[in-house]
Formats: sequence, C-alpha cells, structure tokens
Amino acid sequence: MSGPVVLTVECAPGPLDAVVADVPGSKSIANRALVCAALAGGRSELLGLPDGDDTTAMLDCVARLGAGVESGDGRGGGSIVVGTGGVLAPGPVTLHARLAGTTSRFLTALCALGPGPYLVDGAPPLRARPMAPLHDALGALGAQLTPGERSGHLPVTVVGLDRSDRLGSRIVQLRGDVSSQYVSALMLIGPYVPGGLIIELTTPLISRPYVELTKVVMAGFGVGDVQDDGGRIAVGPGSYSATRYVIEPDASSASYPLAAAAIVGGAVTVTGLGTESPQGDVRFAQLLAAMGCEVRRDRHSTTVRRGPSLRGITVDMSDISDIVPTLAVVAAFAASPTRITGVGFIRQKESDRIGDLVNELRRLGVAAREEPDGLVVAPSTPIAGQVQTHHDHRLAMSLALVGLRTPGVEIEDPMVVSKSWPEYWTMLRGLAKVSGSGRGFGSGVA
Repeated sequence: MSGPVVLTVECAPGPLDAVVADVPGSKSIANRALVCAALAGGRSELLGLPDGDDTTAMLDCVARLGAGVESGDGRGGGSIVVGTGGVLAPGPVTLHARLAGTTSRFLTALCALGPGPYLVDGAPPLRARPMAPLHDALGALGAQLTPGERSGHLPVTVVGLDRSDRLGSRIVQLRGDVSSQYVSALMLIGPYVPGGLIIELTTPLISRPYVELTKVVMAGFGVGDVQDDGGRIAVGPGSYSATRYVIEPDASSASYPLAAAAIVGGAVTVTGLGTESPQGDVRFAQLLAAMGCEVRRDRHSTTVRRGPSLRGITVDMSDISDIVPTLAVVAAFAASPTRITGVGFIRQKESDRIGDLVNELRRLGVAAREEPDGLVVAPSTPIAGQVQTHHDHRLAMSLALVGLRTPGVEIEDPMVVSKSWPEYWTMLRGLAKVSGSGRGFGSGVA
C-alpha cells in the first residue's frame, strides 16, 4: 500500500518581487451569490467564480434544486444561473456538500424553502461539525429536519416550511458566538419567509464582517431591506432579482502571498483586491503593517513590502478568524511574541485550528502554545519537517509558507487546497521562481 502524498515546498532564493493576479474569487461571496441567483427569477451572470470544491459543490446542489447552471461567455470563471423564482424542485433530492461547512449550512437553509424531502450530507469530517443551532432555528420557523445519525449533525433530511401564511414576520432566536454562517444562512432565505424574518441574537455575534458581506451580496441582487441593530437582524419580505455580479478575489486566500513577502522579504502585489473590498479579511494587510511591513492599497490592488524587521502584536481576531493560521506563521519570524485572542470557536472548523495549528507549528520548530481563546507564537528559527493538514486547506496553505524560507518543509495531503485554491502550489512555486527577478506571474500579468 502506498503512503500519503507529500509535497516538498521550494525555497525562495532571495527577496520576492512578484505580482499575483490569479487569486481565486471569494468563495464566501460566491456561495452567497449562488443562493441569491438560485432564488431569483431569470438569468444571472456570475463572473469570477472560484473553481474550488466548496463552490463547485454549491453549483451542483443548486442545479439539483432546480436552478439552471451553464457556462457563461465572460472571462474568469463566469457562469449563468437561471433562477427558480423561489420555487425549488421537489424531492427526493440528495445534496452532497463534500467538506464545505458554508455550503452545507446555506443549502440546509435553502432547502427549508422547498417542499422536500431533501437529504443534505457531506464527507465524514463535515459530518462531525456542529449544525444544531441552524437546525433548531429552521425547525422553529416550521421546517421539518430529521437527522440521519446524530441530532445537530449531517446527514439531515429537510422538508420545507409552509409558506402560505403571510401574517407577519417570523422570529427566531440564535446564538451569535458559535458561527456567523448560521446567521448568514437565515438572512439569505429571509426575503422568502412569509412576512420576512427577524433573528434575535442571544449572545454577541462573532465574525460580524461576514454578516455585513451577506448584506452587501443581498443588496447586489435587489434586496436592501435588512436592518441590523447589533442584537437583532430584520429581513423584510421580497425577492431577489437576476443580475450580472462580479466576484472579487478572496481576501483570505490573498493573505498567503502577502504573508510570503513579510516572511521572505521583498514585495508582493495582489491585484483585484483594493480599498473598496467588503471582505473583512482585507484587514490582514493592516496587521502586517502593525508588525512593521510597508503596505500600499488602492482601489485595484494591495502591496506588502517587508520592513527591516517584524515585531509581534497582540490582536483579537474574532472577526477575521480565517486568517489566524496565516498570521501565526508570520509571527514565527517576528522579533517579539504575538498573541492571538478571541478565536476559541475555530476549534470546530475543518480542523481544530488552535490545537492542530500549534502542534504542526511545533513540528517545524516554532515555539507556539495554546490558550483557551487563541494562541501565542514566540520568535523562532523554524526547521525542516513534515506537517499534517488535518483535512484543512488553511493549515496546508499557511504552514507551507514556512518552506519559502526554511528548506525541507513537507506538506502531507497537499491537494486538500482544492477546497478553495486548486492552483495554490503553482502560485507558491511561482513566488519562489520570480524571487528577486522583478517579474510578475499569474494569469493576466504582463
């Protein structure tokens, strides 16, 4: 029996000087846009769709629910989605979300608008992730959810709520400190709930930028009646309108090439992601600036150049938790410790993104330790080693950055990156090859 696939990261021979123009489109924006387009009436053109597993799973599932999906004529991952007008195909239908937490949660909420029965399922690691708050909220709205194995987990069979009663807004209560994906899932179906939907948050909301992003995408499809006073989100009744929607590069993914400049030295520019981005993870560049990097941003790009040295910072990352692994890796090369707080909830992501991250950093000689709501990384001299990815694309992509500066870093199960950036290893090799050359690389760069 053959062993696991292992990739050895290629070191950069000198400071970087690169332009990255092929960061995939934001899967967070894409999956929100796909729900809106699937519910709209008419043909929507979505440009910049990423080709990662999460998005392709969502495309497949909305097609199974009755939306028409076809390749568009535009450049850059364009697709045409012919919406259902809010009338989903009846079941029985099986929807497989693979490893995608966002996809599974958005789909489960979407299924509450159809007659069903719909079986929502995923790969074994996704089955282990919690879904109970969303299932309970949909049940409170009148949908019927029947677990296949364990309550509050996938697989789950959904039969939709009765939408004939339009007497007024429906009200659900939901914890805000577990996952903002539950809130966004409910918001996205809110216009089609009889009388609209009111979400009362019983605990403070984490990852608020993702809720703001949901509002932005909904408005792009013609639904602007969303009121948020911090503890209560009200979505008025209505319907989405078909439109042409451009999906910008993913800010979480952009953190990796930007972090490479901070780790190796030199400069990296990411195009297509600038000052007008609604994504919360664009804050990563600000964190690098606080650590001593020079950062330039305009409407169309972000550039990071390493300064003479890096210094550690203390930062609450509860609103930008997806980039915790990236910052932790950068912190290993700083001259003073970095403390990341406010992110205890990321233990229930694709991996335990605190415990697993700390353990894998230690394999590479990095002085890191867990805390109840985060981690601390001390200045280190990393060493060669093989790290496990724990089915987590973000651990794979962030830990690989160590190998740009430290020879002998190996990544087990490297193709886990297909979840969000299938061409990630091509990009990383490109960074090393253009080190010090002044040449750009990636599609669309001269």
